Formats: sequence, structure tokens, C-alpha cells
Amino acid sequence: MACDVLLGASGMMNFGIGQRAARAVRTSCLALGVTLATAPFAVADTLADALVGAYTHSGLLEQNRALLRAADEDVAAAGAALEPVLRWSASITQSLGRARSLAGLGVQSNDSLVASGQLIAELLVYDFGATSLGVEVAKESVLATRQSLIGIEQQVLLRGVQAYMGVIEAVEFVSLRRNNESVLTQELRAARNRFEVGEVTRTDVALAEAQLAQARSGLASAQGNLAIAIEEYRNVIGRKPGRLSPPPRLPKISGDINASKALAVRQHPEMRAVQHQVKAAELAIKRAEAQKRPTVRLQGTLSASENLDSSNFSTGASIGLNAGGTLYQGGARSSAVRRAQAQRDAQRGNLHVVRHNIQQNVGIAYAQLSSARASLEASERQIRAARIAFRGVREEATLGARTTLDVLDAEQALLDAEASRISAQTLLYNAAYAVLSATGQLTATGLRLPVQQYDVTEYYNLVKDSPTAKSKQGAQLDRVLKRLQKD
Repeated sequence: MACDVLLGASGMMNFGIGQRAARAVRTSCLALGVTLATAPFAVADTLADALVGAYTHSGLLEQNRALLRAADEDVAAAGAALEPVLRWSASITQSLGRARSLAGLGVQSNDSLVASGQLIAELLVYDFGATSLGVEVAKESVLATRQSLIGIEQQVLLRGVQAYMGVIEAVEFVSLRRNNESVLTQELRAARNRFEVGEVTRTDVALAEAQLAQARSGLASAQGNLAIAIEEYRNVIGRKPGRLSPPPRLPKISGDINASKALAVRQHPEMRAVQHQVKAAELAIKRAEAQKRPTVRLQGTLSASENLDSSNFSTGASIGLNAGGTLYQGGARSSAVRRAQAQRDAQRGNLHVVRHNIQQNVGIAYAQLSSARASLEASERQIRAARIAFRGVREEATLGARTTLDVLDAEQALLDAEASRISAQTLLYNAAYAVLSATGQLTATGLRLPVQQYDVTEYYNLVKDSPTAKSKQGAQLDRVLKRLQKD
């Protein structure tokens, strides 16, 4: 494309820089073509390669996976309250005392050193479902966190698309600006030669100098934008971009915006996360109400005590049911219920907000996609018209009907049209993948990326029953943790 622009612009040679410059431009393009044809084969990175890099490199995904594991542990902690509790206590007591007997035996020592210990086992028998409801609340929170992780995955992949397209756009702009600078350099040289022989005025030379200065400024700006795009790519993808393949075919997108909005409301991870949060808030109300009622616990105790100053010792054991509850706590328990109800209402309000935001985002994404398509089509027509206009102005200039300024303006219009097309193509791809993100389809699974996906159930299944460190399940958990830390 860059050589096409350069050769098209070199048509002004008949007016401005002559056949020698035209031959130089054609020779440069021919040399470029030979170089590309004879260069050693190198595999270019594709958009899929970049998205795989973004998925595997993202620290944001790692962070939220760890937050999901923390939520998994909340289920284990809540469920542990339903399991037996075994406690122990031990003490050694030194007692010092003196006593005077009324029988006239004088002062007697009551010193003693006593060691005692207790082993207490306790099991929750019934609490009107308060603890079980706490487990269910934690499970809903886990499901919400899983959906939030999918939302983060979508953000990471969309940023990967934008970084990839940003580098391609910046490279094309640099190529376009560099070719433009090359043509204008030849034109300025020719203008100076013609000025020396009196064919043009000093004004024509000044116009060529100004245009070249503007081209160099544009090239410097484009190179700066390329450096910025490379840093963004390195940050998002995890490596410096090499040679990038042209973007692939656009993903398939439904033309029915209403159907896409309905799909987004059903499956967007943000919507699903809030739905689980609403469910958790509703369960929290039931838990707060159950916590106002009594609890029944089974308790067993083994105890032993020995006087180390003598041979006296004692042992004992007991088992029994304990029931208890709070009769009055200053209204704190009723306040807890009302607080849970308010949080439920807040989550329902958030569900309403999120649903409408998702529908709006889908509408915005489709509008941007439509705008980008129209812009790309318009820029293609603009290029064709600008090229015809440039050729006409050039021919008219050879007949003396046009000035140097007219030719320069026509060339700038063609350059602007080419730049518009580059920007429109980038906007089109970003908008297409934004539609996938808005509808909840921009995931590693949806894009069929060849990556090892994080299993959100593996860790949960290992910890949900609160395994001990010495159990078989605990050993499996240790291996999983070591693998995660290694990764």
C-alpha cells in the first residue's frame, strides 16, 4: 500500500521533479519488492497469537483468580461450623497457704501443685438453618466471583485486540509518512533546480520547503505514536511486537441489535455476577432471621487432675445437650435483619442499573461498528476521488493551469484520505470485538484460543469440605497450590 501511494504521488514528477526523480521512486519500490521476495521466511504474529499472550501474561487475571480462591475458602470456613469442634486445655496451678488449727496443732502448710487437663468435643445439632444458610451465601458469592473473573478475562482480551491493532495502525502511519517525506524531498530538490533556471519563483520553493517540514513533523509524530503503541503491546501481550500479520476476517456478529441485547442480558458475566449477589443477599436475610433463634449443641468433656505433691488424682467425663439463645440485645438482632434487607434492596437496584448499562453498551458498540464501517467505505471512496483529482491537477499543472500550491494541496488530500482509511480500519476491528465484549462472547472459549484455561472448580472442590493438612484431600490441595505458585 505504501508503494502504491508513493508511485501515485510520483505522478507529479511531470510537473515538479521530472523523470529522474520518478525513476528513483520506482527503483526504490522495486528494490523493496525484491527485498521482501528474497527475505528469509519469518512467521508473523497473528491476532490469535497476541490474544494468547495477553491471556497467559495478564497479572490482572492472576490477581482475580487468587480472589476467587479466597472466596472458595469462605465456603470452607462457613461449612466448618457444621463439623465437630475439638478443643483442649491444660493448666498447672501452684497454691500456697498457711492455716492455724483450733486444736492447737500450730500453723499448717496448705501448699499444693495441681496439674489438670480437659478435652472438649462440641457439635452443632440445630440452629434453625443459620449456619447452613451462611454456607449458601458463601457459595453464591463464589459463583458471583467466577463471573467477575470472566468479565476481567473479557477486558484483558479486548485490550489485547486494541494493542494489536494499535501497532498495525502506527506502523502503517509511519510507512505512509515516510513515503510522503521521500516524495516531498525529491520535489523540493526539483523545485530548487527549476528555480535556478528560472522556471519557478522563490515562492514555489518556499511552498515545497513548508510541505516537507510538515511531512517531517508528521513522521516524527507517527514514530512517537508507534513507540507508544509498542509499549502498550509489550505491557498487554508480554513481549515486544515482531512482524504482525494483517488482521484476520472480522468475527461473525449478529445484525439484530435487539437479539444481541437480549443475549447480553442473559449471558453477560457482569449481569450473572449481580444475579448471584442478589441471591446471596436474599439468603443473608433468612440467615439473620435464623440467628435470632436458639441453638442446640452436643458437648462432651474428658477431664483429669492430679496433685503433684501427693498421690491424689481424679478423672471425669460428661456428655450433654446445651441449648441457649439471646433474649434481649438492645435490638441488635432486629437491626441485623433490617440491614440484610436493605443490602438485598441495594443489590436489586444494582441489578436494574447493570441490566440497562449492558443494553446501552451493546447499543453503543453496534453504533460504533456501524460508524466504523461507514467511515471505512467513505474513506475508500475518498481515496479514489482524491487520486483522480490529484492526477487531474497534476496534468493541468503541466499545462500551466495549476500552481505548485494546487498540486501540493491535492497530494495532501490524497495523504489525508489514506490516513483516514488506516484509522477507519482500526476502529472497525476494535468496534467489532467491542460488540463481542458487550454481549459477553469475548472469552478464550468463545474465541477458541489455544490456551490452558484456568479451572475454577478444581480448587473449590478440594477446599469446600475443609480438608485437614494431613488428609489425602489436603495433600492434593498442597500439590495444586504448589503448581499455582510455580505458574
